Amino acid sequence: MFDRPATGNRAVLVQVDFGKASMADRIAELSLLAGSAGAETVALIQCKRQSPDAALFVGKGKAEEIAEAARESSADVVIFNHELAPGQQRNLERVLQRRVVDRNSLILDIFALRAKSHEGKLQVELAQLQHLATRLVRGWTHLERQKGGIGLRGPGETQLETDRRLLGNRVALLKQRLRDLEKQRRVRGRARERQEMPVVALVGYTNAGKSTLFNAITKAGAYAADQLFATLDTTLRRVYLKDAERSLIVSDTVGFIRDLPHSVVAAFHATLEETANADLLLHVVDASSPEREAQIQVVDRVLEEIGAGAVPRILVWNKIDATAGVPGVERDACGNIQRVLLSARTGDGLLALRAALAEMIFHVPVLVSDSQSGAVAQSAVDSSHGDVQEPSDHFSETLSESK
Repeated sequence: MFDRPATGNRAVLVQVDFGKASMADRIAELSLLAGSAGAETVALIQCKRQSPDAALFVGKGKAEEIAEAARESSADVVIFNHELAPGQQRNLERVLQRRVVDRNSLILDIFALRAKSHEGKLQVELAQLQHLATRLVRGWTHLERQKGGIGLRGPGETQLETDRRLLGNRVALLKQRLRDLEKQRRVRGRARERQEMPVVALVGYTNAGKSTLFNAITKAGAYAADQLFATLDTTLRRVYLKDAERSLIVSDTVGFIRDLPHSVVAAFHATLEETANADLLLHVVDASSPEREAQIQVVDRVLEEIGAGAVPRILVWNKIDATAGVPGVERDACGNIQRVLLSARTGDGLLALRAALAEMIFHVPVLVSDSQSGAVAQSAVDSSHGDVQEPSDHFSETLSESK
């Protein structure tokens, strides 16, 4: 093995084509993931294979090509946009003489950067430890107690067994702490139920504009950026709908992504459970993305996995300012709301969304034509300070307050 450098963010990106469509979109997503983790891309290697190589994932010849590119560009790390088996990762590091990071590790690293609340940090650490459990190697053989030789015989556990035991103890502790925080969240949820406050959760593919829309609706000032997983910690705000003369809770949650690691879904299950308990989901879609249909399917699969598949939802076609879309509400043949077209950045279509919320949750029919919604949306945003009440301590909360 080689001595891993402690620092360095110059990265070679590797994308393998196994016959799936939209390679350009996958490469663009990999570049965004690497940039979100703070990496500086210095080279991109692509190749085509029918199936992964058992030892090196990409094959011996391509591994040597990657090693040469890494040497020429003085790269510190090689990032694969795929899930690598522990053995493949170790073999690649021997050949490349560089740190090798797979897609799952990269996503977990971004989560570690984004987590701000106490619960978010616990969830990320749990996911990282569960991922690390399969990658423990014999790095302390000089301390072995279970091998022959004078002075080396006797009972005791190997260093690998010690690492696994300590890791298992930490995982158990994290799970217990998360269970305690989940109990606190349920208490807060029952308090909202007593006040008959419906909950609307924003869901969608990462970087679809959920936090920008959340800020536009609630004036919350939550962090929003053109980055993958810019939002990790769930935030709740109370919003007053003038049309219905009622209030509701809007929740901003972590975005989903294709091939989301199962350890992440498991670690964030308690947080994602709030999505399953919501009264309505606003599925935010990046209308400007050529892969929007595939992204919708990814989100639908994750929602099914966390038990939110049956929750009523509205498709929110966001970023129409980058397309030829017209802001407004689209309905099916039966007159039911099918989707809302808007731009969270410019405010076009926000009035139509508020009307759709009043109709879907409080059954208040509010007629807003497509032509009207675009024309008056900006005035609705400008005057929304009178519509959105300042959240109280009870209803304006982030998960960091539950520590």
